[in-house]
Amino acid sequence: MALLWIREQDNGLLLAFWGLSLVWATDIGAFFAGRNFGGPKVAPAISPNKTWSGLIGGMLAALLLGWGLTTYHDLPFQLAMASPALALLAQVGDFFESWMKRRAGVKDSGTILPGHGGVLDRLDGVVTSLPVAALLIWYLGQAAP
Repeated sequence: MALLWIREQDNGLLLAFWGLSLVWATDIGAFFAGRNFGGPKVAPAISPNKTWSGLIGGMLAALLLGWGLTTYHDLPFQLAMASPALALLAQVGDFFESWMKRRAGVKDSGTILPGHGGVLDRLDGVVTSLPVAALLIWYLGQAAP
């Protein structure tokens, strides 16, 4: 629902792209930072491969994405600056989904996307970050002169 609401706003295509792509950027940045730098694990009992360097790398990637969209495509500056916090929320969604899979005793949440952990793995960060992104967009619209 949050994504649909975001898409209906003025400049909704950009806002929806920002909301989805910040989750993708978070996943990509976390993967590469975690692989290259490694280090201590965030929550090894829930998701044994996730490191603090990956978490920071994901947040930095989201910030860079927000900065690029602000610089080149008129994304509001406040949303760009909120991107790392939304990246953190995306990671919380990822951990929650991993916790649910461990609790259920399954490796993947489905077989529709083989090798990707299932459809839920593609949406876990969206589910936790886009409702907050929608609230931020709403608040900025309310605060506008």
